[in-house]
Amino acid sequence: VQVNDAYCRIVHKNREDLEGHSYLIAFSTNDPQNQMETYKERFARHIITPRHEAKLVLWNGESAWFDLSNMFLESPGTSPLLLSQYRNITDKKQAEEEQEKLREQLIQAQKTESIGRLAGGVAHDFNNMLQVILGNTMLILEEVPANSKIHESLMEIQKSAERSAGLTRQLLAFARKQTIVPIVLDLNDTVASLLKMIQRLIGENIQLIWMPGADLWLVKIDPAQIDQIMVNLCVNARDAIEGTGKITIKTANTTITEEYAQTHPECAAGDYVMLSIADSGHGIDPHAMPHLFEPFYTTKQVGKGTGLGLATVFGIVKQNQGFIEVQSEPGNGAAFSIFLPRSGDSVAVTSVVTPKISLFGKETVLLVEDEEQILNLGCRILRQFGYHVLAAQNPDAALALASDHGRPIDLLITDIVMPRMNGKELLGKIQTIHPGIKCIFISGYTADVIANQGFVEEGLHFIAKPFSLQTLTEKVRKVLKDNC
Repeated sequence: VQVNDAYCRIVHKNREDLEGHSYLIAFSTNDPQNQMETYKERFARHIITPRHEAKLVLWNGESAWFDLSNMFLESPGTSPLLLSQYRNITDKKQAEEEQEKLREQLIQAQKTESIGRLAGGVAHDFNNMLQVILGNTMLILEEVPANSKIHESLMEIQKSAERSAGLTRQLLAFARKQTIVPIVLDLNDTVASLLKMIQRLIGENIQLIWMPGADLWLVKIDPAQIDQIMVNLCVNARDAIEGTGKITIKTANTTITEEYAQTHPECAAGDYVMLSIADSGHGIDPHAMPHLFEPFYTTKQVGKGTGLGLATVFGIVKQNQGFIEVQSEPGNGAAFSIFLPRSGDSVAVTSVVTPKISLFGKETVLLVEDEEQILNLGCRILRQFGYHVLAAQNPDAALALASDHGRPIDLLITDIVMPRMNGKELLGKIQTIHPGIKCIFISGYTADVIANQGFVEEGLHFIAKPFSLQTLTEKVRKVLKDNC
């Protein structure tokens, strides 16, 4: 019957196009006839919704949020009129949606921080206990015949301890607190070296397609983290495929513009190297999509997954200042695209295959560790491989041994975080007594604690607890050999 100027502006129509016509002329609807019949029936029965908010699609395809108010106007002898007031609240709704996104991001950040505090709190003591279990098990395995029942039981203990260590690493990866040694690498070379292992993981019924990008930029990341990303994503892709299917791995250079970054707060503008892993599986349920990277969230059956795989990937990518995009439709597979910042370096670190060397030696090693069980374990391992070992349970005892020892000490192996003096300070003092001494640092603490102790320089030799007998003896031999 009548409209005001504001209504004309809201719906982008002239008054002559609106007055005298159905109110539906201003809106787009799938079934206008049915909607009009419903409206007439409700109007006849005086059924209205006094006030509500609704998202409506206008005749030109534009959608907008409205605050709607309705009331009947009646006077004797005339037909009733319905007075409807439309107030455009699109800006308000968009602000509310943005606020909700920020709230969800805050909640996710708080979850991450909580998991990080939990992981950091237990990691040190837990890693120390696992070190004792793993180390002693490996030493006994060296002496027990491979065909004995005791050997079989010891292997089960070793596997369980290694799985426990892996679980701790996953928690620390999600919390971005795992200790890493990043190097400049060519992602094509790194991924290509993993393909055989990945094919064994996913099985022969799944085709693995490798599409390396040309002239790929370099990235700086710990190669072990690429292993973690590849294994977690490819195992998830395998589990999403029923029967036969394919997994496609791609790499490519990509540049994120300022315009794109403004609408995607999870990323920053700049050059990135993309690693994409796509599968032909059943896809991801839309309801699961917001929770994909939450720790312990899983859609798999009980006993089929820990819910830490994608959380681990998320933590690794964030720790390296990258971001992840996920595309999926139920029934049409899923694609995880990881973007890692381009490195400013121009030359990648190439892995050199070194011939196997004897792990035995006869040099003098000063071992400093405040956990008595780990100190004793380290002494047993090193002495078993021929080294002369000086053992100290604290920095003061280590300095006394260094001063009293009349011959050169070749290697210092020290814990990083110790009472009264950290490992780096201890090294500095011992170097004044034994200028040519080499050093290996060990720790079961998280990366942030280690960084607080001043251990951030490249080139330091470091072993994270729990370490294997092989890891320790190979590192000792390498450090001593490299500096002969």
